Amino acid sequence: MDELFNKWNEVKKIVQDENILVGFKNRDIFYMNMGKNIGYEQDGKGENFVRPVVVVKGFNKDIFFGIPLSTKLKEGKFYYQFSFKKQDETITNIALLSQMRLFSTKRLLNKIGVIGKEDFQELKNKFKVLID
Repeated sequence: MDELFNKWNEVKKIVQDENILVGFKNRDIFYMNMGKNIGYEQDGKGENFVRPVVVVKGFNKDIFFGIPLSTKLKEGKFYYQFSFKKQDETITNIALLSQMRLFSTKRLLNKIGVIGKEDFQELKNKFKVLID
């Protein structure tokens, strides 16, 4: 396990030092450097610890609230299933509502799609119910 944290720390140093400004809007879906986290916090995958995330609310050019996504189908109050177009294919994802958090835009890699307006509203409504 320590090896994964050490590897993530090396990737994190590179991510921190990059000065690439990525433009984004609410509803955008990006791959991002999610990292190797602790406990039950969602991790990224692969050698760069990447995971897709939907931008819920941008606050400025540097930070945003985002919800990590998964392709593992799950049901219940902590999840919201939706589909979006990624190039020429339709992708079904699960928004992991309980994992919503503040992210630095330095973590953003590349935009892969946009969640539909109706799905986005339903996702936000479901999150509001979750935190009530």
